[in-house]
Amino acid sequence: MPGKSLILIVDDAPLGRETLASLLAIPDYELAFAGDGPTALAMSEALTPDLILLDVMMPGMSGFDVCRQLRKHPRLSEVPIILVTALDDRESRLEGLDAGADDFVTKPIDRAELRVRVRTVTRLNRYRRLHNERARFEWVVDQATQGYLILGAQGEIRYANQSARTLLELGPLDTYPTPPRLRDIVQPHFRPEPADIWQRWLAAMDSPPQVPLYLIRMETELSAALWLELTALAQSDRNGLEQLVSIRDITTQLTTQRDTWTFHSMVMHKLNTPLQTVLGGLELISSELIDEMSKDEMRTLALLAQGGAHRLGATIADILQYIKAPVIARAGDGVEIQRLPALVEQIAADLGLSIQLHTDPNLDTRKLHLSMRAVECVLWELLENAQKFHPAHAPEVIVKMACDAPDVLDFCVIDNGITLSPEQVARVWMPYYQAEKHFTGEMPGIGLGLSMVAALVWECGGRCHFQNRDGQPGVMVQLQLPVR
Repeated sequence: MPGKSLILIVDDAPLGRETLASLLAIPDYELAFAGDGPTALAMSEALTPDLILLDVMMPGMSGFDVCRQLRKHPRLSEVPIILVTALDDRESRLEGLDAGADDFVTKPIDRAELRVRVRTVTRLNRYRRLHNERARFEWVVDQATQGYLILGAQGEIRYANQSARTLLELGPLDTYPTPPRLRDIVQPHFRPEPADIWQRWLAAMDSPPQVPLYLIRMETELSAALWLELTALAQSDRNGLEQLVSIRDITTQLTTQRDTWTFHSMVMHKLNTPLQTVLGGLELISSELIDEMSKDEMRTLALLAQGGAHRLGATIADILQYIKAPVIARAGDGVEIQRLPALVEQIAADLGLSIQLHTDPNLDTRKLHLSMRAVECVLWELLENAQKFHPAHAPEVIVKMACDAPDVLDFCVIDNGITLSPEQVARVWMPYYQAEKHFTGEMPGIGLGLSMVAALVWECGGRCHFQNRDGQPGVMVQLQLPVR
C-alpha cells in the first residue's frame, strides 16, 4: 500500500516468522515472508523491500550468505538489512558487518528495541530514497533542453537548470553573493513583453500571470533575434510562496508562423491590384456593352487586361523569389519614414479604402528598424483588419503619423468598426502557434496578423498599444517605432 514501508522477514522457522510479525503488527508496515535464502533472494528481486529482517542461522544458505548475495546485486545493494541472530559474540558481529549488514537484533528479541531499530532504519532508508530520487530528478531536469527556474517570494532565483542558465546568460548561482533576482538578470539582455504584465508580475510575485510572457533579445547586425516564452506555476512550501517557471526557446516556431503570415499578407497585397485589372477588363469585354464599343475602345480594354496580366506574371515571379528568401526584418535595411504616407495611400487604394491621413511635417530621411517588406506587411495588416472587421466592410479610417519624440515614430490607425471584449483586448498581441486548418490570417474576433505585427515591433525595440475607442464603436491601434 502507498505510504507503508515493506519489510521482508526471512526465517526458516515458522514460529520465528510469526514472532517477528506479531512484534511488528502496526499499520506503518506491510510484511512479506520467506522461509529460506533462495526464496529471500527471489522475493527481494521481485519486491525491492524497504527493509529485510534476516535470520542468520538457516540451513543450506545462511543469513550471512544471503546478505553477501544481496550486496552484489546492482539494484538491491542498498536495501537495509537487519540480522536477527542468537549469536552475540564479537566474531559473528564482525562477519555480519563484513557481509554488509546494517544492524543486528539479538534473540530473544526485545519488542521495544526491535521497533526502534526498524523505525530508525526504515526512516533513514526513506530519506535515502528521496535523496536519490531528487538527485535523479535534478539530473534529468539539468539535462533538459527546456529551461526551469524556481523563484522565491521576492523574485530571487533559488534554482536554475543548465538550459535556463544558458538561455538567460546566467552564471552558476553559487557564484553570486546573494541569489540574483529575475528582474536584474533579464534587464541587461532582454526586452520583456507584454511590458505591463511583466511589471505587475515582478512587482507583486504573488500569483503567476495567466498568459505566457516573452523575453526578446533584439536582432543586431551580427545575430538574429531570440524569443523566449515563459510560463509560471505558483506553489507553497515551508520556504513560503515559490513559482516554478519554464523557459522555452520559441524562435523557430515564431519565425515559421511569421513567415507564413507574411507570405499570406504579401500574396494578398501583391496579387490584388493586377488581378482586379485583368478581371475588370475581361468582364467589360464579355459583357453586353461590347456591341456598343468601337474597335479602339475594345483595343484599349484588351491592352488594359494584357497589362494587368503582365503585372500579375511579374508579381508571381516576385512571390517565387520571396519564397527563396522569407526573412523580412533586418536591422540594416530600414525604410525612410518620409516614404510611409505614400505607402499607406497605395495600400489603402489597393484595398479600396478611403482614409484620412494626418502626417507630421517633420517626417524625414531617418529610417525605421524594419525592412520595406516588413513595413508593407504591417501596414497591410492594420488597414485590412479595419476593413475586414467592419460590419459593412466600409470603415472610416484615420491614420496618424508623428515624431513626437526624437527617436520614435508614433503610427496610429483608428477605425469605426467592432468593439472587442476586455479578454480579446488583453490577448490581441499574444503570439499564436497553433495553425488554423485553412490559414486565413485571422482568429475569432481579432486578426492573427496583429500578433505577428507585435512580434516585428517588439523585435525592433518598439511598443504596441491597442484599445477600444471611447464612447463609440471601433478600435485604435498605436505603434511606437524606433527610428535612426
